[in-house]
Amino acid sequence: MKTFRCLLLTSALLSITCALSAQPAPRQVERAPASATVIPLSENWRLDGDVPVHVLLLSLQGLANRDHPRLYLEYPKNWQWEIVHPLMGFLEQRHGMKFDRLALNDADAALKLFGRYAKGCVVWDKAVRSSLTVAFTIAGVEDLVIVNADQLDLAARHGLKVVVDLRGRFTGQPDHLIYQWAYDNYHARCSRDYYVVMGGHSGAEMQPGIADFGISRRAFFSDLSANPKHPEELALLKRILAGQNPASIVLGWHSYAKDTEAQHTTLTGNYGLKMEGLHNLPNVSFTSQIPLTPDFKYTNNHHVALDAQLKAEPKVYLAAVATDSMGIGTWTKPGRGDIPYAWQVLVNWSWMNPPALQYFYESKSPNDYFIGGLSGPGYMYPQSVPADKFPALMKDMRSLMAKLDLNVLEIMEHTEGHRRNGIANLSKEVGDRYYAEFPHVHGFINGYSAAQTFDLRDNRPLLSYDYYLAVNCTVADAVADLDELIRLNDQRPYFLLIHVRESNTVEKVKQIIDRLSEKVEVVPLDIFLKLAADQKTYQTRYQEPAKPQVAKPGKNPGDV
Repeated sequence: MKTFRCLLLTSALLSITCALSAQPAPRQVERAPASATVIPLSENWRLDGDVPVHVLLLSLQGLANRDHPRLYLEYPKNWQWEIVHPLMGFLEQRHGMKFDRLALNDADAALKLFGRYAKGCVVWDKAVRSSLTVAFTIAGVEDLVIVNADQLDLAARHGLKVVVDLRGRFTGQPDHLIYQWAYDNYHARCSRDYYVVMGGHSGAEMQPGIADFGISRRAFFSDLSANPKHPEELALLKRILAGQNPASIVLGWHSYAKDTEAQHTTLTGNYGLKMEGLHNLPNVSFTSQIPLTPDFKYTNNHHVALDAQLKAEPKVYLAAVATDSMGIGTWTKPGRGDIPYAWQVLVNWSWMNPPALQYFYESKSPNDYFIGGLSGPGYMYPQSVPADKFPALMKDMRSLMAKLDLNVLEIMEHTEGHRRNGIANLSKEVGDRYYAEFPHVHGFINGYSAAQTFDLRDNRPLLSYDYYLAVNCTVADAVADLDELIRLNDQRPYFLLIHVRESNTVEKVKQIIDRLSEKVEVVPLDIFLKLAADQKTYQTRYQEPAKPQVAKPGKNPGDV
C-alpha cells in the first residue's frame, strides 16, 4: 500500500422550550439591547498570570447576563474562536448596538457596574487547580463571583463578602474526591439540561471561555476523565451523565491531560447526549439571548434541487469541505469565495449563538455552501448512540437542518472499540439508520481522515473523504499526494472528497488544486453528490464485523 505524506488513510434559568429542538434554550430578548458593556481581556491565560482576573470577569458576566445581555468580553485576537471581533462589528452594524468600553481586564470598574448581580464571592485555592473548576459550579448555584486570596480586598470594596472558601479544603486530594465533594454539596441544585467539561488546556493554563454560559445556566462543572485508566473519575462522570435530561447538552471539551476526544465523545454518545465541544467558546451567555434581525432568514447557496438528476462526465470531480466550526477556521482568511467550498455548520448555534450564524450566512460568498454536522444535533459518534435514543436525536437534527436550509449531513465515527486500524468507517446498521431518518437530503459525507464507507440509495450517495489535508501539510506534499491518489483511482468519473482541517486557508487549497497534474473540476458539494448519484464508480462498502485485534489502532488525527 502506498504511504502518502499527508494523506492519513489510517484514521479518518429563564428558558423557553425551543420549538425546533428538545433542548430548553435560553430566553431571547425581543430585540438586541441598544447598548452593552465590553471589557477587553489580555492574552495571558495562565493560572499564575491573568486567569484570576479573567475568571472573576467570566463569573460576573454569567451572573449579569442571566436575564439580559449586558456584558460582552473582548477576547484577544489570537483566541481560537476568531469571530469575537468581527461579531462585535456585526452587532453594531446589523443590530444597531453600541458598546461602552472599559479598560483591559478592568475588574474594578466591572464590579462597580455589575456587582449587584452577585450575592458574594467564592474563593478558589491557588494551590489546587481543580478548586477553580469547583468554584465555577458554586458561582452559578450560589450567585457568586470567583476570586482568589489576592482579590479579596477588591471584592470587599464592592461589598462582596466571602460565602464559600475553598482554600485548604482539597489539599492533597485527587480529582475524583474533589468533584465528589462538589457533587455531594451542589449537584442537586444544578441544571439537568447543561453539564460543562472544563477541560482542554491543562496544567498552568486554562481557557474557560464557555464558563460564563455554564454559570448563567447553573451547570455542574468538572474535568472528570472518560479514560478507563481513571476508574474513580469515570464512575462519577457516568453518574453525572446518567442524571442529565435526555438529549441534553454537554458543553466544553475533554482534558488533554486525562483522556482522548474519542473516549469523551463515545461516553457522551452512550447516554444519548449532545456535545458542543469547545471549552473556549466565548460570550454565549450574551449571544444566546440576541435574536435574529426581523428581516433575516437562513438561506443557503443551493445549486441543484433535491430531486434533480445530473449527468457525470468522465473526469475528476473534487469537493472541499471545511469542518471544526467556522469560527475557529479560516472564514476571515484569504481565498474564501475563489472556489466552491463547503462549510460545516454547528446546528445548535441556531439557539446558542444566533447572531454568529446570521453573521456567517450574511457574509457568505456565492461559492460558500453550508452543511449540517457533526453526525447529529451536536458532535456525536453514531455507533456509540443507543438505537433507542437515535431517532429522537435525528428528529431534532432534521428540524434544525430545515430551519438552517441544509441539505447535506456530515457524519464522523470514531467510537472507541469500533475503529479498526484507524479507519473511521460506518457499520451497515448505522448507514441504515441515517438513510431511514433523512429521506430528503442530497446525501451524506463521512469521515475526518480518509475512510472507506460508500453507498448509494434512492439518489442519495454516502461518500467518505478520500483525503485529509492536515494543518502542517505543505502545498507541494499535498499536490504529490493528490496526484498519486488520482493516478491510483483511474476509473472516471472519480469523485475526490477532501476534508480541509480548520486553519488551512481556501487560498492554500486553491494553490494545491491549480498545481495538480490532471485537470480536475471543483464543484459545489450538492452538485458533487448529484453527479456521484449518476455514475456509481465507487463500491458499496461498510465496516466489516470486527475481527480479533492483534495490534492497537493508531492514533486518529482528530483525537486531541
